[in-house]
Formats: sequence, C-alpha cells, structure tokens
Amino acid sequence: MIEILPDVLDFGLVLVFCGTAASSMSARYRAYYANPGNSFWRSLCQAGFTSRLFEPSEFRNLLDLRIGLTDVAKGKAGSDADLKGSDFDTGALNAKILRVNPQILAFTSKAAWRAWKGATPKQSVSWGWQEEILGATRIYVLPSPSGAARRYWDIEPWLALAEDYRSRMRPLGGGEDICRVHTK
Repeated sequence: MIEILPDVLDFGLVLVFCGTAASSMSARYRAYYANPGNSFWRSLCQAGFTSRLFEPSEFRNLLDLRIGLTDVAKGKAGSDADLKGSDFDTGALNAKILRVNPQILAFTSKAAWRAWKGATPKQSVSWGWQEEILGATRIYVLPSPSGAARRYWDIEPWLALAEDYRSRMRPLGGGEDICRVHTK
C-alpha cells in the first residue's frame, strides 16, 4: 500500500494525533491538516501543545515536541464521506502504536475513533478519555478541527488534553511555553 502521508512516529512519544485520512488538499500538499479551513494547527497552538503556530509543511517538527501524527486510513485521501470501511487499516494502526508505545493516542474526531473501533455512526462516544487502552497507550477523543465539523467544535477537550500533555512534558524539561496567538 502506498501511504498518502508518511507517519510521524518514533519511540518516546508522549502523544500521537490520529485522523481518519488525509484530506484531498493535504494529499496534494503532502502535509497533514493542510486545508486552511482546518483548525488543527491553530488548536495545537491555542491549547498550548506548541509555543507558536506551525505551518502544515512543518508537521515533522512535532517530533521535537514528542508528538506524532498518523491516520486510520493511510492509502486513501478525501473527506470522511468518501471513505469506505475497507479503506481503514486498524490492524496496521494498532501494530504501529503498540510498537512505538506513546503515552496517549488522541483521535482528532469521533469519526476517526469509530473507524478504529469499527463502530457505527450511531454508536455513542464522548470527547475525552476513553476506557480502551492499547497496550500501555491511553485513548482520547477530540472534537474534529475540520471546517466541515465546525458546528460541533469545542476547544475545551483540546485544552484538557494539552494540560495533561504539558504535565507529562514538565519532568522532561519541556512544555511550559504556551502559544500567544489570538483568534477572533
């Protein structure tokens, strides 16, 4: 299988963000969350994961912050509505996460979590910490930063996860700087 975007994974990660699949624009620009309507990069900064606003092309630099990136569907790009169940490779995702063993796997939407679980759209899931654990990795679900999901947007779960992330980084000498970007 040819991956649309490369995984950004390594050993020693505190957090891995996992989406459903690369958007068409992300595939075109070969960068995660490249659509200007997607608030992923702004949310990372505003919530305090990063001390400055990253450009999508800088996605590999997240490794310096012990943050990784991946998707449930690595071989297809497009909106969630364009994806079929066969596009998702949960076995491969599980194997990657079990291999690198991050402290947290955060799904960037309920749709991504459902794709991972093989759940139907009607299966309820709450934002925040989940009961499931993958090896030693805790699972977290975030509101989607996609412009298509704007009506469901809530930064509070992002803020809560960022606080947890920073507390895990402090003993390692990082995570104190908070982004000073303001939005309208």
